Amino acid sequence: MGLDRTKDSSPASVINGIYDRSLSWKDVKWLQTITSLPIILKGILTAEDTIQAGASGIIVSNHGARQLDYVPATITALEEVVQAAEGRIPVFMDGGVRRGTDVFKALALGAAGVFIGRPAVYALAADGEAGVRKVLEMLHDELEITMALCGCPSLKDITRDHVFTERDRPRIAPRL
Repeated sequence: MGLDRTKDSSPASVINGIYDRSLSWKDVKWLQTITSLPIILKGILTAEDTIQAGASGIIVSNHGARQLDYVPATITALEEVVQAAEGRIPVFMDGGVRRGTDVFKALALGAAGVFIGRPAVYALAADGEAGVRKVLEMLHDELEITMALCGCPSLKDITRDHVFTERDRPRIAPRL
């Protein structure tokens, strides 16, 4: 079975065949008219999209930065999205979670929870169900240690005061 040279197989053509460019916020509104199920949107990275979304929940995700390698890290976009949601809907984070400290930072920045992708997939490939259990156990243990080191006996004690981000850096004009 060889490459079908009658069809364009360039990367752009393949990608264009996967994505529907006609999708818009109107489609989310339409979905809301045909289901009573909550609609949770994944791939939101900005305050503007958070406000526009009108969803029951949001998953901050850059899809592993596989589509665009220059998009912000999910942890960088998270706080802006959480602030735009204004507590009306839950905001979750997907991407970049490798350690319990990553879970802690996401919770401190306002995430309702995190999704674990690659670590679980890698663990599944390496050791099946037992590997996934071990990854989840490690993340749990690391989160508990981080909470203890930060003086947080429970999840509700984790606050924005526990993390320092680029947004917290003072803006000092360079001397010329």
